[in-house]
This record gives sequence, structure tokens and C-alpha cells, in this order.
Amino acid sequence: MSVFIGGAWPYANGSLHLGHLSSLLPGDILARYYRAKGEKVLYVSGSDCNGTPITIRAKQEGVSPKEIADRYHEEFVSCFQQLGFTYDHYTRTDSEYHHKVVQGIFLELLQNDRIYKKAVEQVFCNTCQQFLPDRYVEGKCPYCEKAARGDQCDHCSAILDPLDLKDKLCKLCGDEPTVKQTEHFYFQLSAFQEELEHYVKEAKENKRWRDNAIQLTERYLKEGLKDRGVSRDLPIGVPIPIQGYQDKKIYVWIEAVSGYYSASKEWAEQNKQSDAPFWSEETKLYYVHGKDNIPFHSIIWPAILIGINKGESIPTRIVSNEYVTIERKKLSTSRNWAVWIPDLLKNYHPDSIRYFLTVNAPESRDADFSWREFVYSHNGELLGAYGNFVNRTLKFVEKYYNGKTSEDNVEREIIGKVHEQYNFIGELIEEAKFKQALEKVFELVRYANKYFDTEQPWQKIKEEPKQCDVVITNCIYLIANLAQLLQPFLPFSSAEVLSNLQIKNISWKPVTVSPVQLSDIKPLFERLDEELVEQELSKLKNQSSE
Repeated sequence: MSVFIGGAWPYANGSLHLGHLSSLLPGDILARYYRAKGEKVLYVSGSDCNGTPITIRAKQEGVSPKEIADRYHEEFVSCFQQLGFTYDHYTRTDSEYHHKVVQGIFLELLQNDRIYKKAVEQVFCNTCQQFLPDRYVEGKCPYCEKAARGDQCDHCSAILDPLDLKDKLCKLCGDEPTVKQTEHFYFQLSAFQEELEHYVKEAKENKRWRDNAIQLTERYLKEGLKDRGVSRDLPIGVPIPIQGYQDKKIYVWIEAVSGYYSASKEWAEQNKQSDAPFWSEETKLYYVHGKDNIPFHSIIWPAILIGINKGESIPTRIVSNEYVTIERKKLSTSRNWAVWIPDLLKNYHPDSIRYFLTVNAPESRDADFSWREFVYSHNGELLGAYGNFVNRTLKFVEKYYNGKTSEDNVEREIIGKVHEQYNFIGELIEEAKFKQALEKVFELVRYANKYFDTEQPWQKIKEEPKQCDVVITNCIYLIANLAQLLQPFLPFSSAEVLSNLQIKNISWKPVTVSPVQLSDIKPLFERLDEELVEQELSKLKNQSSE
């Protein structure tokens, strides 16, 4: 089986924050799991370097959009590497290759009568003397009356047109814009209503999407799909590949999602392989993103794929997280009420970050990031439960067995318990229930600790040395398999444990441990000082305009 995993493309206009990471992390968990299972995996993403937010940031700083895109793309690559993300290909939307593939998709849709030209009214700023990109228009949402941008309302998730906004203002100069006529290309989204209704019904019946994706998509379909503009008067982006229209750009909502396709093509070309196995009826296709990106993956991208005769490759699973709040308040980049990933990585273990964001993931409702809970979960679960079991077992072997693990057979009850976990946890991961999967692994961690305490090897080594050998062999077996089961979630500590036990090939099936010589065993995790809680809270309050 082939597995395609598409991670959402972060805008290269500012640093990554916890909300980004929370919604993207499931992609790496899936990729690591399926590779351990022996499946063919293609995991792609990239930086969105064409969006309006980048030109806004560039104007604010008085630099070129490319300088902004380069800065944050490089920062993203560094952060993802430090967090252990295993993208097969991480690219960017301002690459020549991406432009070429997107233009090909545009021409194919045009040839298939899915794109047409239309004279339309568009928001124009007389002060700035330009048609305004959607994100340059701000006002009130016509549905919920809350503050919104011209492309989408973050409060009620409505997809908007700038003309829909009430009390419109130009983001650049703050003046009220007017409306002028211009010509644009439109995507015939309305033509896919029936096919997409059937598609969503099937996804719902088979429980392949999260509830938020089902509910939001059903809402859009109930309202009736409307044709959408596919070109815009933008300063940067993919030029329309038609004579006389090169000054117009392909609108980001069709261009960015097409990045999944361009990234897979680029990966294939660079690695001299075919990407065909990842775009077939047999492929399992996961799309991983936040709630605000649902309609682009559940409606627009499927419609584009059907429109270019690739309907067999529409997303199988939509993995859409809800939002992350910070200390019970809505995350806000404009007010700097956020925890930034580059800062987090300077001070904390990447597995600690991955653990907390998985076990507290906003899979079905918004989840809160609390510094107190972060420190407690690290000290209590990672250090106190998992790290403690590994450390005390391996240190025991160092002290009483000169670092040599035993050749005794593992008890059948322990083997049965471990076998059972691989199947159950694997199913949960495949169903995108990562929180439950990780909790299940930690049930096994607690079982292992209880087993060690009950068997009291420190007594048995004196009174029943043969029985102690069996206990320690069982514990080593549990450690090796815990490291494998935790590898998709906690890759760094798992790699350390597997290296100590000289296990080179990770798999998704029970592993037995050959006798090895242990040496220089170090704790997997260091205790976090509880004073950090107040320090981090103080830093958060001082940096913010809340």
C-alpha cells in the first residue's frame, strides 16, 4: 500500500507558533508509523511564499517580499529539523518548479471547461491606486458581524469575497476603498456540488474525517457551492499562463493546495522515481492541517483534482485540528500572545514539545497550552514514568550484571500484552486518534513500572537471582518495544533507547533483544525546574500587548 501525507503549508511571513505546530505534528506521526510498518510513504509540504501576508510584512519592514520569504522558509526548515519532522520533500511555492506545475493545472482546468473568464467588480483603493488582494481588505463579516479579512472569517469560518465585507477598509492605508470593474478567471466550483456531496457522505459514513471537517463541509454544501475567482491582481505569485493576462496571478487558494501535487512531482524528478503510486485509487491520502484550512482540503482541492481527471486521488482522510489557546486566552500573533517555536526549541527537549502537543491535541475541541501543565507533564510522564522505567532498569543491569543483558526467554504474558498493543495503537494512529494512541502507550509504561515495583528485582538479585534474570529480561523487552511504539511520537528518546539496545531497524511489530553490552547509560530526560512556570508566564505577559 502507498501512503501520501500532505502537511499544510505555513505562510512565510512570521515565525511558527504552537497553533501551527499542533496542527502539523500529526503528519510526522503518520509518516513515521507507516514507514515502520513497511509501507511506501510520501510526506510533503512547504512554505507558502506567495501569499499576501508576505507582501504586507515586506511593506512594514521596507524590504522585498523575497527577503521575508527566504528568512522564514529557512527558519521553518530549521525548526522542522530540530523537531524531527521527516518530510520526504519540503519545498516552497515561489519555486520555478511549483509555478510550472500550477500553471499546467490551470491550463488543464481551462481546457476541460472548468475555468472561464468573467467581468467582475473588485475592491479598489484610490489612495493606493491598486486593486486590493483579499487580505488587504478588512471589515466586518456579513454573517457573524465580527472582524474579518476579505478571504475568510476566523470566527465563523465563512469563506468570503471582499465585496461581502461590511465597513470595508484598505489594510495598507486605512482608507475606505471603492469598487471597480475588471476581468478575471473563475473556477466552476458549483459544477462539483453533486460529486462532492456524495464524497462527503461516504467520508461521514466511513468515519474517515473528523467531525469538524464533516460539519463545516456539509454547511458549505448546504449553502450551495459558488464559482470562485481563480485570478487576482497580486504583486507576487504564479502568473496566469495566457497571453495578455500575465500581470494577473493565480489566486493563492487554488495555487497553494496544488503545492501537494507539485511537491510530489518535484520529489519524483529529484529522486528519479515515479510519484504515480501516490496518486492512484489504492493510495491512502492524508491531509493534515488546522480547522481554518478545512474547506480548502475538503471542497476546493477535491474539486480541482476531479477537474483535472484525477478524481481517484481525492483526500481519503482529513486530519483537521481545532485551535490551541494559550493560558486560556485565544492565541493572537498581532498582540504577541503566542508561544513561538524557535524560542521553545532553545529551552526544551523536542520530545517534550511533541509529547505535550499530542497528548493535549485539539483533536475534537480547542485545547489549552498551559506552562504549568507543560512542566508537570514533562516531569510526571516523560521523566517520572517513561524515563524512570528505562533508567532504573538499564542502571540495574549496569550495576548488577556488569552491563550485560540476559539471554532468558521473555514470559508469555508479557509477550501477549506487547503484541496486543501494536495492533491496537496502530489502528488508532491510522484513524488519526493520536491522543488516544499515545495514552495507550503510556498505559503500557505504567504497567511496566508497576511490574518492576511488584517484582522488586533489588530484592530478587539477593534472594532469587535466577528469577531476577527473568524479571530484567522482561523489562528489557518492554523497554525495546516501548521505544518502538513511541518512535512516531518521541523520535529522539526512542532513538537513544534503541541505540543502547543495539536495535538498528525500526518496525511495527514486537522486537526481541539480543544480549548486548550496555555502557554509559544517561537519563532520557532532565527534570524541569518548577520556577520555569512563573518565568515563562512573566515573559509571555511582558511580550504581549494583552
